[in-house]
Amino acid sequence: MEKVLFICASPRKNGNTAQVLSKCAETIEKHGLKTEIIYLRNKNIESCHACGKCAKIKKCKIDDGLNEIIDKIRDSKGFIVGTPVYFGTARGDLMAALQRIGFVSMNTDKFLSWKVGGPIAIARRGGQTSTIQELLMFYLINDMIVPGSTYWNMVFGREKGDAVKDEEGMQTIRNFGKNVAKLITKIV
Repeated sequence: MEKVLFICASPRKNGNTAQVLSKCAETIEKHGLKTEIIYLRNKNIESCHACGKCAKIKKCKIDDGLNEIIDKIRDSKGFIVGTPVYFGTARGDLMAALQRIGFVSMNTDKFLSWKVGGPIAIARRGGQTSTIQELLMFYLINDMIVPGSTYWNMVFGREKGDAVKDEEGMQTIRNFGKNVAKLITKIV
């Protein structure tokens, strides 16, 4: 069975980002795919050292757990990231992870190419659009496929549980999950 891997960049256990990603995963599973959510909280993901060693050793030289995540991405057909928005941007640890994942992919077997997925951004009032644009740069430069939805993949909420009450936002996320699953089943 094909799998979609999620990365949750929220530092809060069971916070809005985790709840939204769980609902997206439920939708994908209803369409016959497996899902797994990896949480970056309690991980210390370093920024890329720009050493170029990944081209020779076929993985990142930094030993902070990201290579295990990369192995899971390699084994997945889909890849979705979710982040809370702080000051109009994605969390730094997510960007550090994505930059290193991208460098390893580009310098090895281009394992990200043709993976289906996209970003999801959650915020109290604003900044989701700029965050989604920032994250789309990762998807598009890595030859990935990003299906659309009925709106941009953004949800509003501040306190735990607020985001899943955003009916329009959650409908967008469910539709995105459905489109990810349908597209994966068509191209596999």
